[in-house]
Amino acid sequence: MAPLPALRVCLLVFFSAFVTVSLGFGLPALLNAVTGLLGVPEASVSECVVVSYLLFVLYVATPRIPRGLVEATGKAVFLTSCDSNFGLALAQHLHKLGFTVFAGCSLKDKGGESAKILEDFHSERMKVVQLDVSSNEQVNRAAHFVRDNLEDSERGLWALVNNASVSTFGGVEFTSVEAYKEVSEINLWGTIRVTKALLPLIRRAKGRVVNMSGLYGRMGNIAQSPVSVSKYGMEAFFDCLRYEMKSWGIKVSVVEPGNFAAEILSRDVLASAANKQWAEASSDVRDDYGKARFDQIMALMRSQCNGGQKDVGPVLDAMVDAVMSKHPYTRYNAMEPYWWIRLQLMTHLPSVLSDLLYF
Repeated sequence: MAPLPALRVCLLVFFSAFVTVSLGFGLPALLNAVTGLLGVPEASVSECVVVSYLLFVLYVATPRIPRGLVEATGKAVFLTSCDSNFGLALAQHLHKLGFTVFAGCSLKDKGGESAKILEDFHSERMKVVQLDVSSNEQVNRAAHFVRDNLEDSERGLWALVNNASVSTFGGVEFTSVEAYKEVSEINLWGTIRVTKALLPLIRRAKGRVVNMSGLYGRMGNIAQSPVSVSKYGMEAFFDCLRYEMKSWGIKVSVVEPGNFAAEILSRDVLASAANKQWAEASSDVRDDYGKARFDQIMALMRSQCNGGQKDVGPVLDAMVDAVMSKHPYTRYNAMEPYWWIRLQLMTHLPSVLSDLLYF
């Protein structure tokens, strides 16, 4: 398990210390004025605020605490989207750890490179499966393949990792309804489709479901509504699934990577998509926005791509921990300090304040 990067720890400690001091001096004075009217001693308010926030500092700045690992031998995991960098790397790593890996690849039947890499393992513990998560037929066929090829079907499937995800961008008035549907078909409905198909096997093993979401499943942003719509839906599905599966002893975790736009959207893809959106927008929308305003939004997207996260290590570390830990976390925020801090502020501050900060 890799420790938190030193830069992230330093930034988190600095940020937390700053907020701690601010709260320690400012908030107690305000609370004392209010609670003084209720007869509550002043000292108790200050002490509670400072001690509570110091505990929060310790929580966010301390590297992940080991919580014990399960034995990989004899356990099987199913991964979707092993055509992607995340999926391929995770399949290889889990196989190395001793798991039997069912690797779903959407391009297996078309000679996809990732599928060939995994098939070249020539291992009984690496089984590559054709899987397009948007196809009911392929999902059902994959579920039957898993059931028929488990070493002991009565022991079930230890883990499902829902890694399939697509991304796009565009303002609400420049994004077609079809584009929203295409993204949600993979990110949301594909995740639900695969989870429902394999859940009976996971119940037998009292295993876990690990889901790849993202920071836009917790907060919105300009030109990110197609992804946010699907990711917010995924987060709601995961929460409900976690509540329902608790009595079965099944753990449900969500991994939330940060800004990996650079891995998905190259400059050429970004420029081509922007030109297409502008060309297909209605004349009223083009007239109202103007090309300069549209280009400004596209410049924002380019800056996010240029500054995107490139190190997939923290994400893979989080996914492995969610699969192997005896006590996995509900959510893993595998993101850069800037996005982690922004996520906390966007999700905890009143909207009027977070909107002033970022929009």
